[in-house]
Amino acid sequence: MAGPSGPRDPGRVRGRLSPMRAGLRQLFVVLWLAVACAVPVALPLAAQESAQADDAVGVNYDDWERMAARTEAEIENRNVSDERLEELRGQLAQWRAALLSSENANAARIVTLREQLAALGPAPAEGATEVEDISKRRSELANQLVRLQAPGIAADEAYRRADGLIREIDRIMRERQADQLLQLWPSPVNPGNWPEAAIGLSDTVLQLWDEVASAWANRTSRGELFDNLPLILVLLVVALALVVYVRRWVERFALRLLEGASARGRKVWSLLVSLGEVLLPTLGMLALTTALVASGMLGQIGGRIAAVLPFVGFVIFAAAWVGGRAFPKSQSEDAVLPLPPERRAEGRFLSVLMGMVLGADMIRSAAMDAQAYSDATTAVMSFPILVTGGLILLRTGGVLRKSREVADRSYALRLLSILARGLAVIGIAGPVLAGFGYVQAASALIYPAILSLGLVTLLFILQRLIGDVWAMIIKSDGQGREALVPVLAGFIMSLASLPVFALIWGARSSDITELWTRFTEGFQMGETRVSPSNFMVFALVFVLGYMLTRLFQGALRTTILPKTSMDQGGQTALVAGIGYVGIFLAALVAINAAGIDLSGLAIVAGALSVGIGFGLQQIVSNFISGIILLVERPVSEGDWIEVGGVQGRVRAISVRSTRIETFDRNDVIVPNADLITGQVTNWTRFNLSGRLIVPVIVALGSDSHKVEAILRQIAEAQPLAVLNPPPLIVFMGYTDRVMQFEIRVILRDVNFSLTVRSEINHQIMQRFAAEGIAIVAPPAPPAEPDPQRIAEAVLALEQVTARAAPARRSGRTGEQAG
Repeated sequence: MAGPSGPRDPGRVRGRLSPMRAGLRQLFVVLWLAVACAVPVALPLAAQESAQADDAVGVNYDDWERMAARTEAEIENRNVSDERLEELRGQLAQWRAALLSSENANAARIVTLREQLAALGPAPAEGATEVEDISKRRSELANQLVRLQAPGIAADEAYRRADGLIREIDRIMRERQADQLLQLWPSPVNPGNWPEAAIGLSDTVLQLWDEVASAWANRTSRGELFDNLPLILVLLVVALALVVYVRRWVERFALRLLEGASARGRKVWSLLVSLGEVLLPTLGMLALTTALVASGMLGQIGGRIAAVLPFVGFVIFAAAWVGGRAFPKSQSEDAVLPLPPERRAEGRFLSVLMGMVLGADMIRSAAMDAQAYSDATTAVMSFPILVTGGLILLRTGGVLRKSREVADRSYALRLLSILARGLAVIGIAGPVLAGFGYVQAASALIYPAILSLGLVTLLFILQRLIGDVWAMIIKSDGQGREALVPVLAGFIMSLASLPVFALIWGARSSDITELWTRFTEGFQMGETRVSPSNFMVFALVFVLGYMLTRLFQGALRTTILPKTSMDQGGQTALVAGIGYVGIFLAALVAINAAGIDLSGLAIVAGALSVGIGFGLQQIVSNFISGIILLVERPVSEGDWIEVGGVQGRVRAISVRSTRIETFDRNDVIVPNADLITGQVTNWTRFNLSGRLIVPVIVALGSDSHKVEAILRQIAEAQPLAVLNPPPLIVFMGYTDRVMQFEIRVILRDVNFSLTVRSEINHQIMQRFAAEGIAIVAPPAPPAEPDPQRIAEAVLALEQVTARAAPARRSGRTGEQAG
């Protein structure tokens, strides 16, 4: 039965509200993909295309020409449906994948032929002659090269044609989608359109009643109802129990399960158990649909409404579950949304209303869209649902903004604040657009906003779940959610959810697969096409070479080199040099294995060399100095050196800098160029022996020979002192109060110089005290001048000079007169 406006164009009916209907039909799949959040939607579709391409043994260009010509003819027809364009696009995508794989046909043989031609040398210049055998061989190889390149050239031409047709279809689909969104319908707020909408609604209700009455009047249908009555009653009881009482059962089961759980596992298990609040009621709605279908009382409209009931139930129950997790009745201190109880209760209520709005539009679409009612009828029937959705979004934005007033500012709350403002804008703009007649544009704003809000909340919930699971694994409550693994998992989930967001906001699945295809095709660099597979091969080979280099270094350091006579510094330098060479060779092998042609980077390399010469000369200087340190080894690890006023042990020498550990246990990073071009004192490079000087000051009048003898005895008694040459006691001089001596002794190991100095000073104090020799403290350093006194003296001098200047001038005048 047609609507009050009569039959309508089926193509137009299918096109009307197509973005919204397509989104609602895919709602169940979209939400489950959001729950999984593991693999983007594009991956399986792209994998299917790749599998089809791989199965293709060859390309039949006659079939391709017929396919391309038929596609071009249908594209020119403006009345072709969207479904037909999508079908053509799918076929073209399969051809394009097969043609892309055919472009690289005979690639290895072509490379070999080019190398053979290069081995023959350059072709002779015009007018020059060449040996007949070489000329004949050159001609044969050139002919073979042309024959082998022909399939690739044909495939490239066909590939570009297929790609152009796909782009044209995508452009047409986008233009149609934009036209639909900007289509102006009769205003639903105009009272003149209400009677027509009322007629359409009553007509739908009457049709539904007539379907049930006709089925009841049919003896066969009535017999089917009585035959299936026990099953129907059981299904209705199951549906009622699962929908109404399931929440109580889940809560009781959760309490029993969490009795023996640890504090870390309660959050995880409670969240997993709460999923029953979505799955079990959805099964109840499925049981209700099965009971209605088994009754045999449903017609076309009733069957469509019954078929959509499980999806409606899933949307409402999922919205209630998400709202319960985002706005819990009792929340901890680390809650994402720190809100008071009344605001959380309002948030849960608004979440359920969002699900009911989506469910109401799904039921309206199932009951009325297929009957080809007028645009005015559809606009008026959709307007109340859109206004309700807009008001809910506006109020939800207000609730989210309250969280910024309660808690401190954080990154998550700043994002929520931006999201709240966006929801408020959509909540106002959507109903306004619908009131002016842009019903499809309003639907494309309000319903995707609700779904996006649910998906964002779901991502927050899954992020916290991963953090709690990680806390269980590492057995730490405080650092689980903030650890690196949960953060990376949240980042990966966010990336994986981008295709889902794109589908929600009206993108076609072919758009996602097209992006994935472009990504897998890679880009052209010189004569080589670089794709993600090349990077994967490069990374795999490089990591393998790097690991082999590290294993070889470990074997040298621990097994081979300790058995040689090479010193420790030489061993370290050899191991480091092998590491750098191994990494360089691993990079070259990886580039060769990936098939990346670097000849196109010659200009870039030249520009980089100029930049290195001007801007990176210090880094290059340090790099070259590091290589010199490793080869020449004037300084080795473990040496005691002094450079730039810094003394300490060399702990590590890299290609750019050297790490020195001072005696205060501080690390000083010294550029390698300072060690090569500057003055460096190495105390322990070639031997450990070194001279120790200990000054001694005694009072004037002491027996100098006796002092010298005592100091000699003390120096020679030191275990680390070298007796050949023997210690030297020097009488350095005297003043009017003191006499100055020095003990100069060569130690076998200069590393113990501080210990020997301390022991010598102890023995000097004991022996001098026993012998009655007075020790005098060293003279204090001169005091630093006071800046204030200097300034006062300069000022006084300037004043005296100023007063003396007139007198000098008058004296000179008298002399001139005389």
